[in-house]
Amino acid sequence: MSIPSDNLSKEEMKMSRIGRLPVVIPGGVTVDVTENNQVTVKGPKGTLEKALPREMSIKVEDGQVVVTRPNDLKKMKSLHGLTRSLIQNMVTGVNEGYQKVLEVNGVGYRAAKQGKKLVLSLGYSHPVEMEDPEGLESKVDGNKIIVEGIDKQQVGQYAAEIREKRKPEPYKGKGIKYADEVIRRKVGKTGKK
Repeated sequence: MSIPSDNLSKEEMKMSRIGRLPVVIPGGVTVDVTENNQVTVKGPKGTLEKALPREMSIKVEDGQVVVTRPNDLKKMKSLHGLTRSLIQNMVTGVNEGYQKVLEVNGVGYRAAKQGKKLVLSLGYSHPVEMEDPEGLESKVDGNKIIVEGIDKQQVGQYAAEIREKRKPEPYKGKGIKYADEVIRRKVGKTGKK
């Protein structure tokens, strides 16, 4: 897809497609950038801090965060898009939060909450217990496990760890899967006649 060049300068054409987009700061959210690109984002759901690549120039102006890169080397182009995406994820996290939904499928497979612990019955000889990490919360709703938090990477990581306890198997689909995940089913063996 080509970008119409009539309203963009040559400099703007060279910039990363994602990196070029400014991050809009919603009401109630503040973004502070200190030296060495230490970015702090505060919002209604909490505060996130991250040290971002020093090569990038990060400026807060007119209710937006603008990321620019020093040159057009391939590494700088990829860092440019990454830095902008990380800032966007932080802003979205403190404003709305992130959520991953997992489903527990299988006879006798269950999930329950005990305080900050998630207790999973997955057909092993013992229940699997997982402590909610700092800043994350898991809820159980029927056969669904909902992981919530403000850090997108942590939410995804914890959801992946829960799924790892009993991955869905391809024959009956038993196990823990993401709510939007489609399991490719295999046909079981049939006896010869």
